[in-house]
Amino acid sequence: MKICFRVDASIEIGTGHVMRCLTLAEFFKRKGHFCVFISRLREGHLNKLITAKGFEILELQTIDRQSEIYSIKHSNWLGVTKNSDIVETKNLITNRNLQFDWIIIDHYGIDRVWEDEIRECIPKIMVVDDLADREHSCEILLDQNYYRNRNQRYLNLVPDKCTLLLGPRYGLLRDEFIHLCDLPKPIRDNKAILVFYGGSDPTNETLKALNSIKEIEKDNLIIHVVVGTTNPNRHLIEKECNKYNYNYHYNIAYMAKLLHEVDVAICAGGSFTWERYCIGVPAITTAIAYNQIELCENVQYLGIDNYIGVSERIKQEDIKNELMSFLKNDNLYDLGETAKSITDGLGKNRVLEVLESTTNNN
Repeated sequence: MKICFRVDASIEIGTGHVMRCLTLAEFFKRKGHFCVFISRLREGHLNKLITAKGFEILELQTIDRQSEIYSIKHSNWLGVTKNSDIVETKNLITNRNLQFDWIIIDHYGIDRVWEDEIRECIPKIMVVDDLADREHSCEILLDQNYYRNRNQRYLNLVPDKCTLLLGPRYGLLRDEFIHLCDLPKPIRDNKAILVFYGGSDPTNETLKALNSIKEIEKDNLIIHVVVGTTNPNRHLIEKECNKYNYNYHYNIAYMAKLLHEVDVAICAGGSFTWERYCIGVPAITTAIAYNQIELCENVQYLGIDNYIGVSERIKQEDIKNELMSFLKNDNLYDLGETAKSITDGLGKNRVLEVLESTTNNN
């Protein structure tokens, strides 16, 4: 199969959408399929990373900060009007005379109108979503997240014949996490904590968490702090880590190994949830974006994470109190084992099976 990914990253959007598409693309490539990315040059983009992973990328250049009335909540994430984005995307494909079997769209700014237009170039569409807040025109929709009402969320939002791939069973996990899933975590006297709020952390939750940890007696704590390349406060965070002897990790390629070494995380919601669960790490979670609220609220019912609220409402004291309570929990290991039971790491295989089956049956 020849597959095109339409996905963006930026300081505003974050890095998670690109990272989960790369996870799929690398797996598809190993299975003999051809993958290309189309992505816009936004501030904080990951186009160099995509290229470094060995994929061709077609770059969307224009940024016009569209003046149209937004038809969907995240229309502004395109950086241009919806019409401009589809025209530029189609031009890239047709001018290069590229032929694709599928386009996989992971973008909150794209909906049914855009998708209907792209069918002139690409016959089959798969959408990766977790908002369920707009209509789609697609053969397959993937939502890897846990929602108690997941079987009802996309009613009237997708065609009747659309195949829905819903829940952590379809979690898109990188091999580094899958390989460590069955490895028992070490049990030690000193508790290790991971602080990670995504690649960009636009609301600077990382520093808020560090300030809360400083107020705790930490002689028996090991602190790991991870920041990405698009984090605008990374230099200040590094300075704080050096000051208090925390372990600072920048743009790492060993997140799975690091997760295996910690007992609890202080972090955002989102796709990182399933990476943590695969390795067995419970967390204190904050929703740092609108799209994480529903997920965090629903995951709370699994009894593994403690969700403390939306970022703008969270104070240092809230994180401190929750962490102190968490560290007194003698069942952290059991929580981690429960987390491992939620996702088995075979989500990529299941997605590819459906893609291949749908291709062969049409």
